[in-house]
Amino acid sequence: MHPIVTLVAQRLALGLLLLFAASILIFAGTTMLPGDVAQQILGQGATPENLANLRAELGLNDPPVTRYFNWLGGVLQGDLGTALTNGRDIAESIGGRLKNTMFLAFWAAVISVPLAIFLGLLAVRYKDRWPDKLISAVTLTTISIPEFMIGYILVYWLAIKLRWFPSVAIMNDSMSLGAKLNAIAIPVMVLTLVVLAHMMRMTRAAILNVMQSAYIETAELKGLRMLKIIRKHAFPNAVAPIVNVVMINMAYLVVGVVVVEVVFAYPGMGQYLVDHVSKRDVPVVQACGLIFAAVYIGLNLIADIVSIVTNPRLRHPK
Repeated sequence: MHPIVTLVAQRLALGLLLLFAASILIFAGTTMLPGDVAQQILGQGATPENLANLRAELGLNDPPVTRYFNWLGGVLQGDLGTALTNGRDIAESIGGRLKNTMFLAFWAAVISVPLAIFLGLLAVRYKDRWPDKLISAVTLTTISIPEFMIGYILVYWLAIKLRWFPSVAIMNDSMSLGAKLNAIAIPVMVLTLVVLAHMMRMTRAAILNVMQSAYIETAELKGLRMLKIIRKHAFPNAVAPIVNVVMINMAYLVVGVVVVEVVFAYPGMGQYLVDHVSKRDVPVVQACGLIFAAVYIGLNLIADIVSIVTNPRLRHPK
C-alpha cells in the first residue's frame, strides 16, 4: 500500500478514536455537574413524587454507562436528543445556529487568512526592518488584548461614535447578504484581529526556515529578486506548516466564538450553548460540546492530511 494512503488511514482512525474519547469526557463532565436536572426543570416547588417521575422519564436513575451508550447510540443515528427546557428537537435547533456560526467563521477566515499570509510574506521581505517590526508589534498587541475588550473598543468607536455598524449582531434568514455582512462586521473584525497574529507569525517563521535551505542560496546566486525567490521557491515549500496553523485557527474561529457571540448577542452555537448552560440543559450542552469537538478534530485532521500529501518524500517514495 502507498505510504500516503497508509498514513491518511491512520490519521482518520486516530481522529475517530479522539472523537470517541471526547464524547466520553463530555458526557462525564456534564454528568458530574452539581445540582439536580429534574429540580431545575420543575422548580423548587416540585413534590418528591413529581421529581421521582421525571427522573425516571429522563433515565436519570439508570447507571452512567447505560445512559452514555444510549446517548451515543442516538448520536450515531442522528438523534441529538430533546432540550429539557423547551422540549424542542436539539438537531433542529442547532441546525440554524451552526449555520450562523459557520457564516461568521467563514467571513472571518476570508479576511484573516489572505491578510495573514500577505503580512507574513511582507515581514519576510523586509526582515528586521521597520515594516517587519511594525507588523509584529501591531499583531502582538491585538493578540494580547482579550477578545471581549477588542469587541467593546470597536463597538465604542465604530458603532457608537461613528455609527458605521450596529453594536448588536442581530441576523435572520430574511435579511439580504449585504445586511448580514453589515450586521456581523464588528464580530468579524474582532475574530480577524484575534487569529491574525498567530497565523502571520507562523507564516513568517515557516518561510524564514525554508529561506535557509541550499536551493534558496542557489536561487540568490542566480540573481533572482528576493520577492520572486519568496513567491516561487520559499512559499510553496512552506505550505505544510502554514496550512497546519491556518487550520488550527479555523478551528478556533468555529469553536472559540463563544465569547464573541455572547458579546454581540449573535444567534450562533456559542450563544445557544451559554443560554442552556445557565439553564442546566444537559442534552443541549452535550450536543454542542460534541459538535465543537468534531469540528476541531476534523479541521486538524485536514491539516494533517494536507501535510502528508504535500510531503515530497511520501509522494515519491523510493
